Amino acid sequence: MPADLRALPVPDGLAGERVDAALARLLGLSRTRAAELAEEGAVRQDGRAVGKSERLVAGAWLEVEVPAARPAAPPVVAEPVPGMAVVHDDDDLVVVDKPVGVAAHPSPGWAGPTVVGALAAAGYRIATSGSAERQGVVHRLDAGTSGLMVVAKSEHAYTALKRAFKERTVEKVYHALAQGHPEPTTGTIDAHIGRHPGSDWKFAVVADGKPSVTHYATLEMLPSASLLEIHLETGRTHQIRVHLAALRHPLVGDLMYGADPTLAARTGLGRQWLHAVRLGFEHPGTGEWLEVSSGYPADLEHALETLAAGWR
Repeated sequence: MPADLRALPVPDGLAGERVDAALARLLGLSRTRAAELAEEGAVRQDGRAVGKSERLVAGAWLEVEVPAARPAAPPVVAEPVPGMAVVHDDDDLVVVDKPVGVAAHPSPGWAGPTVVGALAAAGYRIATSGSAERQGVVHRLDAGTSGLMVVAKSEHAYTALKRAFKERTVEKVYHALAQGHPEPTTGTIDAHIGRHPGSDWKFAVVADGKPSVTHYATLEMLPSASLLEIHLETGRTHQIRVHLAALRHPLVGDLMYGADPTLAARTGLGRQWLHAVRLGFEHPGTGEWLEVSSGYPADLEHALETLAAGWR
């Protein structure tokens, strides 16, 4: 998305103020939006990216990349989602097992079901923090990825979980079926990810992208693919898909990122073979470690069995 670069010396009247509060006054943004810009690395003071709680220095050179206005997201529609299971529920949070074809929340261009809408239809009250369509959402799964997702119900849980994801203390474990056999069989992919230079809908490994780290280990080698366990250190959009495609081992069924369409057709997959199997974090209310797990849905199980059988 194109950005408007604002560059100016820090005004005397804003010296000593927090970055988010100062930007809200200076640019007419909401404080939440100003904080998001800082968290995204879009605010620099004397050439150094600054966080939302840092203080502005009198006379320093301030640069802010303000993205073009986003299209308005559609409102939340309370709509039941068949197959979406609640695997944990308490006063602070709810963890769901999201089926494929369901987005985390409404967004421009998405007319399908959402986790937020499904929870509303089921009578759940979730945290009001965040923009209206994303209330309670502290992390996301792609619509084409199934598995575990936590949504905050209390304001305290929203703040604590957002911090936990930002500080990378949440254990996020995925299973992925990649084409071929990655070498080495266990490793770490440390490569920056940003918008694909030729497509607004894709991401790619690019030099000026955001730091992105993926750890993988081979669980099982099949005749034409490998079942991998993935631990995410960061949480960029499409991170697993982009990193494995960059290794020339795209996920089975992931046609957007170069998967073999013949292999996808033989397994019957209409999406990438990727499932969030385990989620662990310190409970924001009790302080105890909470861990939940999820089995493979039917389409992924069938694809795995097909490849394991060598298409007999």
